[in-house]
Amino acid sequence: MQRRLVIAGTGSGVGKTTLTIGLMAALKRKGFCVQGFKCGPDYIDPTYHTAVTGRVSRSLDSWMLPREMVSDIVSKNSEGADISIIEGVMGLFDGKDPATNEGTTAEISVLTKSPVVLVVDCSSMARSAAAIVKGFQTFWEETNIVGVIANQVGSEGHFTLIKTAVEQECGIPVVGYLSRNDNISIPERHLGLIPSVERGELDSFFDQLGKMVLKTIDVDRLYQLAEAPDLDASLESPLLPVPEESNVCIAVARDAAFNFYYEENLEMLKEYGAEIVEFSPLKGEVLPDYADGLYIGGGFPEEFAKELSVQEGVKNSIRTGINRGLPTLAECGGFMFLTDAIETTSKESFSMVGIIPGVVKMQTKLAALGYREVTGESGNFLFSGNLKARGHEFHYSTFHPNGSFPPAYESKGMRGSQKEGYLKGNLVAGYTHFHFGSCPGLVKNWIKECLTYKKSSNESLQNKISKK
Repeated sequence: MQRRLVIAGTGSGVGKTTLTIGLMAALKRKGFCVQGFKCGPDYIDPTYHTAVTGRVSRSLDSWMLPREMVSDIVSKNSEGADISIIEGVMGLFDGKDPATNEGTTAEISVLTKSPVVLVVDCSSMARSAAAIVKGFQTFWEETNIVGVIANQVGSEGHFTLIKTAVEQECGIPVVGYLSRNDNISIPERHLGLIPSVERGELDSFFDQLGKMVLKTIDVDRLYQLAEAPDLDASLESPLLPVPEESNVCIAVARDAAFNFYYEENLEMLKEYGAEIVEFSPLKGEVLPDYADGLYIGGGFPEEFAKELSVQEGVKNSIRTGINRGLPTLAECGGFMFLTDAIETTSKESFSMVGIIPGVVKMQTKLAALGYREVTGESGNFLFSGNLKARGHEFHYSTFHPNGSFPPAYESKGMRGSQKEGYLKGNLVAGYTHFHFGSCPGLVKNWIKECLTYKKSSNESLQNKISKK
């Protein structure tokens, strides 16, 4: 018997993240080993989970990934943990399609056979909370809602009213509450998140949340409610058989400016034979000259634009590698970094790598958000063989090209299809974050191209040596 809980909400903004972090911290204070997961295409909340639990939190997405892989990720990464906490996304039944449960927190709870604790914002209501919970219970009965946590409660007396109504009408326990007077706000949701976590500056906040949860929520009861059936790892490997020659090195830019990576993406590259070597552009670490591939993920390069702009050695090394044909994938923040410049909301412009002709302009409103289905354009090595992949976009910037050039792919979202990104030689760049689990062939194609590049580079080096 394993222990898992999904912390779900009736909607966005009801306090799922606060309660999830607080519960993780409370369980840690009780001596339990906790594994975190996050539903949906999120990079930020898993960073909090990882900081609190000391174990790398994983993203779960039943729209981007095969259903078997969702269960597999939970099974494999729960090993060694006393309990796994899965934070939901939006409301329990909110997903890509309003007509189905596809991609919802509810679907993930069913796929992973996980009990659900529903977080309800109970401000300005009492018995009505029972009607809300009852509706969620009956909406999709496969969803196993085992308990409720009341948030934004006015007083202990208010909580008693809610508890009495919900337990009488819904037959499940209300295991505790957080007060509206607790005045909790999660710091650093954007600017400086990674440096703050790395320096331990949020540790006292996590500790405060843990104590608060222990004070008004029955954590021992939650631990009991978390009993769940065992999950067997169903996938031997998400990839095709590894070729005999697959020893390539892929450099991964990873620091406070570039940190949005699905761990499964990196692990799939490793499983297919790649050695992953991380380097920090922000710290002035140049692209390793022995790299056979380059991966620049998303993050917040705009917040570090000034620091990145002065790293001439780094920019030159990346520019040189890409111009030599280094198989490169640049996603969102990585795409922004490869342009001529980033212009901040204060209209300051900072020079970037200069491979992609055009300027990125930051804005205060969201520019794009949502899932994407992607097919590659002609010449895109990553999508060779007419592959299709899934991913998502989330950014506050717009790209203003200087002239016309080949797009990298066609992406389809709720508002239709459009050509986007930048394709030149072995560079594939654009705003979309891909999940390799949606299309393992991307990994196979990338490794294959890295092997070709490595062989070509070795032959070129041998020719230079023989001419001396």
